[in-house]
Amino acid sequence: MANVPENLHYSKDHEWVRVEGSIATIGITDYAQNSLGDVVYVELSKAGDELAANESFGSVESVKAVSELFTPVSGEVTEHNDKLQDQPELVNTDPYGEAWMIRVKMASPGEVDSLLTAAEYEDFTKETK
Repeated sequence: MANVPENLHYSKDHEWVRVEGSIATIGITDYAQNSLGDVVYVELSKAGDELAANESFGSVESVKAVSELFTPVSGEVTEHNDKLQDQPELVNTDPYGEAWMIRVKMASPGEVDSLLTAAEYEDFTKETK
């Protein structure tokens, strides 16, 4: 079973969200990185980019496939994880920590309420297998 931390929110596109005040830190789930295989390249939106909920904020390339990334919340990108440029493998080794992808100043913090809890996400991943 994939690692699904309780303190995060999840999308059906396999992104996670950690909320701290009005800032949402976003990355991909353990389930997603495991499905992708070895990640070899990550492309992310830049600081200042305005994103709508469910809009692409970049892509992840693995030995198996290229997958688009979708932001679960709308707002302005305040930061992206430069470390992933030189160390894309962090997505595989630490998807909830070192491999966070972007931080967004949320335009509508209430959007988080429509995301899945850890238990709901676990149920969702069991259904999609």
